Parts: sequence; C-alpha cells; structure tokens
Amino acid sequence: MSDLHTGDAPGHAGAIAHHDPADHGEAHGHDDHAHGAEALGPIDVAAWGAGVLGLAIAAVIAACFAIAVSLPL
Repeated sequence: MSDLHTGDAPGHAGAIAHHDPADHGEAHGHDDHAHGAEALGPIDVAAWGAGVLGLAIAAVIAACFAIAVSLPL
C-alpha cells in the first residue's frame, strides 16, 4: 500500500472521513482518487484510420463469405 493511502483501509482512523460521499474533492483540489485533472491528448488520426480501414475490410470479407456459402453448388 502506498504512503498516500496508509491508514486508509477500513477500520483505521480517518478512513470514513477520507471517503465521505459529501466530499467530492473540492476542498483538496483534486478528484476523490487523488489524481490531478489531465487533458486529453490529440486524436491519433493514423490509428483511427487504420481501425476504420480494418473494419471495412472485415465487412467486405464477411460479405464475401456470406455470398460464397449462399450460392448453390
């Protein structure tokens, strides 16, 4: 257990106060899990494009299989 959460386990002093639902981090300047606010990074266009291309190729392959198994022998 990290030093940040020492004594944070149930049954230790302050454990209930630390996780009080009424305290949403306003008094501490951070969220309830002690993580600072992080901005999202830029969109990776190449990765998303590769994913979309992969889905399109998979759809074409699935359509080819559907056509192939539906044709009479």
